[in-house]
Amino acid sequence: MEYRKIKAIISGGGTGGHIFPAISIANKLRELNPETEILFVGAEGRMEMEKVPAAGYKIVGLPILGLQRKPTLQNILNDLKVPFRMLKSERMAGRLIDEFRPDVAIGVGGYASAPLLRKASAKGIPSLIQEQNGFAGLTNKMLAKKVQCICVAYEGMERFFPTDKIVFSGNPIRKEFHPYSEAEKEAALEFYSLTPGKKHILIVGGSLGSGTLNNAMKQWICDGCPGGEDVEIIWQCGKYYKKGIDEFMSGRDLPAIRHSDFIARMDFAYAAADVIISRSGASSISEICAVQRAAVFVPSPNVAEDHQTHNAMALVNKDAALIVKDAEAAQKLLPTAIGLAHDPERTARLEANLAPLARLDAAQTIADEVYKLV
Repeated sequence: MEYRKIKAIISGGGTGGHIFPAISIANKLRELNPETEILFVGAEGRMEMEKVPAAGYKIVGLPILGLQRKPTLQNILNDLKVPFRMLKSERMAGRLIDEFRPDVAIGVGGYASAPLLRKASAKGIPSLIQEQNGFAGLTNKMLAKKVQCICVAYEGMERFFPTDKIVFSGNPIRKEFHPYSEAEKEAALEFYSLTPGKKHILIVGGSLGSGTLNNAMKQWICDGCPGGEDVEIIWQCGKYYKKGIDEFMSGRDLPAIRHSDFIARMDFAYAAADVIISRSGASSISEICAVQRAAVFVPSPNVAEDHQTHNAMALVNKDAALIVKDAEAAQKLLPTAIGLAHDPERTARLEANLAPLARLDAAQTIADEVYKLV
């Protein structure tokens, strides 16, 4: 296939689960042809307005708002504004398309992609959407009839989308996430000053952190760290919770637990881990499949359509991961993870079952579909 210079407009965001796949797609398009022009379109005030420029791309924000599901007064007032913001955002999206004149439009989910993809389709611009989760988001379900291609990361998505448009691509992830060699694991243990021969657990709460995962760790520590005699832990508690966790850990002599708000070298953290504890957002699932590490997922109950449970169960049903309910995490999470770390036969089985689920070439697959449309 000839990867000629094209102009692509990429829209969506709201969470890292939408933004980082979008950046991975953009990076791949630029890798295939460095002259390719890319414009991002997001929602004003959302995470993409910071993360996309940090990755080196131009982004324009639309005044779009998303519907709020909880019936509070503030949310009702917000929802009354939604149709007017949508109309304004569609007008702005139409002008952006006329000015940029893209060859293709790409939507990655999140309500910011709705006005852009609707206008692109109306103007005859070839369009593609990418669905990261095992339960399709509302925006992508609305756009499915208008676009020519739908790239998905899970089997069984025919219940949401037209079968003839579906391409099984997986979720695009960073290149440094792959199955690690023993030498890479040794380098990771040295980087974190961890002890070879001990069991290592990584707790990933996301950039802001997870109260459930943090509370489970605190409960385990208060119980005297049962079963943790030969366990070392990398605990990413998140920026939002860092001060409280610092205060909790102050005065406790626990050298086997390293806590921080942020992990700069996630590749080393994954490589060092025997077991990973994580929420089950689409990006986390895809990364864990790629690095092929045994995992215990705790789906967040605070997401649309309970999609994190759907994501996790896609692995659990293939005997490729374990799951602990959010409400049971304080009592069950650490004992489950420690038990798994001490069961090499089971961890090996989970990791072997993760291998066929990894899609290390997802960005390339999506880029090829983009070029087919162009």
